Amino acid sequence: MKALLALADGTVFEGTSFGAPGEAGGEVVFNTSLTGYQEILTDPSYCGQLVAMTYPEIGNVGINPEDVESGRPFVEGFIVKEYWERPSNWRARQTLAQYLHEHNIPGIQGIDTRALVRHIRTHGAQEALISTTDLDAKSLAAKAKALPGLIGRDLVTEVTCKTPYDWHEGAWQLESGYERPAMSKDGQPFVVAYDFGIKRNILRNLVRSRCKVRVVPAATSAADVLALKPDGIFLSNGPGDPDVGPYAGIVRDLVGKRPIFGICLGHQILGLALGGRTYKLKFGHHGGNQPVMDLTTRKVEITAQNHGFAVDVDSLKGVAQLTHVNLNDQTVEGLAHAELPLFSVQYHPEASPGPHDANYLFERFMKLMDGAR
Repeated sequence: MKALLALADGTVFEGTSFGAPGEAGGEVVFNTSLTGYQEILTDPSYCGQLVAMTYPEIGNVGINPEDVESGRPFVEGFIVKEYWERPSNWRARQTLAQYLHEHNIPGIQGIDTRALVRHIRTHGAQEALISTTDLDAKSLAAKAKALPGLIGRDLVTEVTCKTPYDWHEGAWQLESGYERPAMSKDGQPFVVAYDFGIKRNILRNLVRSRCKVRVVPAATSAADVLALKPDGIFLSNGPGDPDVGPYAGIVRDLVGKRPIFGICLGHQILGLALGGRTYKLKFGHHGGNQPVMDLTTRKVEITAQNHGFAVDVDSLKGVAQLTHVNLNDQTVEGLAHAELPLFSVQYHPEASPGPHDANYLFERFMKLMDGAR
C-alpha cells in the first residue's frame, strides 16, 4: 500500500505502508541506534513524535514481550528504509508490522532515510504526517504545518501512571528472565520515583541497586511524597516541554528535603526547580552512540539519549555545577548542587537499548542516600 511522509515545510517522501493503515502526525526526529527498535517504540518520551531509524534494515529481530519499556508503544509513527517481515530471533513472538498494526501505529518504509536525516539536521525537527489515506502531497503538507509543536505542550499527562504502584522486578538474565530480588527488612533504601513517562529499565536498575521502589503520578504533591518518608526521590524521563505543568514547582518544594536523582526530563525539571531555564534543540539527541564527558572524572562515556530540550547552563551559574557535557555540541548533560544532595543527567544510564557505560550513576545515587540517612 502506498504511503506518504509529508513535512511541515512541504518536503514529501513516498514509500509503502507497513503497520496500521491511516494517518498519524507529530514531530519527526531520527534515532541513530543500530539495535533496540522495540525499546525505542515503547519509550514514553517519544509520545507526540514520528521516529525515523537511521540504521537501514529494521524488523529483523521481531517483537517479544520482554524487551518493552512500557505497557505499549508511544511513537505516533515509524519510519524506516527497509522493513524486514521475517524475523530471525528465537525470542520473537510476532513481527514488527503486526505489533504496529495491533496498536494502530502507521509505518512507512522504502524512503531515503539518509536524505530525511540530512534534511532534519539542516532545517530542524518539525511536524510531519504519515498517511495511507491522503495521498495528495500538498494537502498532507498543509495538514502537517497546522499540527501543534512540542513547545508549550504538557505531554506528561498522557503517559504518567494514574495511581501509585510498587515495583519489584530487577535485571534480566538470559537463563531465567527478569529477577525478583528478595526484599530485606532492614537497611534497604526506599525510593519514590516520579513517573513523567518512566522507562521500566530505570526501575529495574533501582531494584538491582537494592532499592525498594514506589512509583507515583507526575502531579503528586511534595507533601504527599514526603509523607511516605522516602530515603531518596527519583525524577524520570518523559515527553514534551519541561517548562509547562506543575512539575518544576513540585520538585522545588522537594529540593533539600531528600536526595534527588533526575534523568532526561527529570534533569530538565530539576534545572527549572533550581531557577534555571530550558530551550529547544534544533533536532535533539536520539540514539545510543552519543559521547559525553564526566567532568568529575574526565572519562568519556558513550550514552543513550532521547531528548529535544536542554538546560541552559548559564542560567544556573552560582546555583549548580556542570558535571557532564556532550562532546558533539557542548550542551549540558549533567548537573549537581554544590551543597545539597542532588544530581541529574540528560542521558539514559539505564541502557535500554545500550550502551552500559553510565550504570555507575545508580550506585552514585545509593551513596548519596546512604550519606543522608
